[in-house]
Amino acid sequence: MHPMLTIAVRAARAAGQTIMRAYTELDRIEVSAKGINDFVTSVDKEAEAAITYQIRKSYPDHTIVGEEKGENRGDNKDYLWIVDPLDGTNNFVRGIPHFAVSIAMQYKGKTEVAVVYDPVREELFTAVRGKGAKLNDFRVRVRNVNDLSPCVIGTGFPFKARQHTESYLKIFGEVFNQCADLRRAGSAALDLAYVAAGRLDGFFEIGLKPWDIAAGDLICREAGGTVTDFTGNHNYLASGNIVAGAPKVTSEIVKIMRPLLNEGLKR
Repeated sequence: MHPMLTIAVRAARAAGQTIMRAYTELDRIEVSAKGINDFVTSVDKEAEAAITYQIRKSYPDHTIVGEEKGENRGDNKDYLWIVDPLDGTNNFVRGIPHFAVSIAMQYKGKTEVAVVYDPVREELFTAVRGKGAKLNDFRVRVRNVNDLSPCVIGTGFPFKARQHTESYLKIFGEVFNQCADLRRAGSAALDLAYVAAGRLDGFFEIGLKPWDIAAGDLICREAGGTVTDFTGNHNYLASGNIVAGAPKVTSEIVKIMRPLLNEGLKR
């Protein structure tokens, strides 16, 4: 196993233990608002601290960017860890058992190692650049589909970017008209991992953050998927607007989107 993948897995499992201990006592969790429809819990912070501790033990000079603590800068600028300790916080605080730990490691701007860990189901999705993607040590591949008609597509509503609601609903309607069904489960990291594992055929969402998608992006691409922004380019880590799926699924979704995008979504 890649040595940094070993550390990422160890960190994800440590965070998962913290999360699952708290999940049995949800009524004791402190919840506060970071912004409109954006919540953080004491568990997010504890899980991120557990991840940071595991990374720092082995790589004290690397930089870590986490959703809750921001940038924890190290002396070695070439290595960057991108961490979401609890993707799906809104599910977690309501007792909906669908959330994940997401950890990606970039070297000189390229994602080399990725882990998405679902502590409820004990499912560990991993990838190393150029080495393929796995679920609990078994190789996974995106489903080989050539058109949208049999596809189940994942998505997420733009609840933090409601200025895009009108455009999103037009896209949603057109995609729904051409695919078999749509799913909105509440964790972008797991949605991307599910595309990699063939559970979903595609995925799209507006306005995500790098820590939501950096790990799932590599896992999906290493499973044979194509990941783009809404215009078919590769600016999605910056814009947060992402489409993923089997190559033909991604291209079909982008084709549907193009005439429906407002100016803010064309970046």
